[in-house]
Order: sequence, then C-alpha cells, then structure tokens
Amino acid sequence: MSNDQHQGLPVAGYVPQSADKVALVNQNKVIEEYVLRQLDKLAALPAGTVDPRWFATARTDIEKGFMALNRSVFQPTRVTLPEDAAA
Repeated sequence: MSNDQHQGLPVAGYVPQSADKVALVNQNKVIEEYVLRQLDKLAALPAGTVDPRWFATARTDIEKGFMALNRSVFQPTRVTLPEDAAA
C-alpha cells in the first residue's frame, strides 16, 4: 500500500486517506456510473417494460450499496459533540 495521503473531506469524521484507498473508491465510482447508466437506459424504455416500484427499489439499493462499499473503504469516524467535552 502506498503511504501517499490525501486530505480528508472538510466534513467532520472524514480523515486523510491513502492513495490506494482513493484509487479503490474511484474504481468503485466508475463501476457505479456504468450501472447507473444501464438503469437510465431501462428507465427510458416504454411504460410497462419495467415495474416502477421494483425499479425504484433497485436503484435506491444499488446507490446505497455503492455508498456503503465506499464507506467501508474510507471508514469515516464518529464525531465529537460539544457536550462530550463536559463529560
């Protein structure tokens, strides 16, 4: 694994990431884009070709799956709240 570090997002809980982890997530994003474009093609088919409820479920679950996959690589941390300092 490479020791090159990329800064974390300017969002609480996101920490610096190795170049290898960034590359993995970028590969996942490319794969996700291919899948989403296939879904776009299916959505453009004539009405009745796909069941809209199942299609919406599939799209949501695929998007959630890729989000979970990328979170599994980046492993964002919990954040400290102001009231934690008082404890």
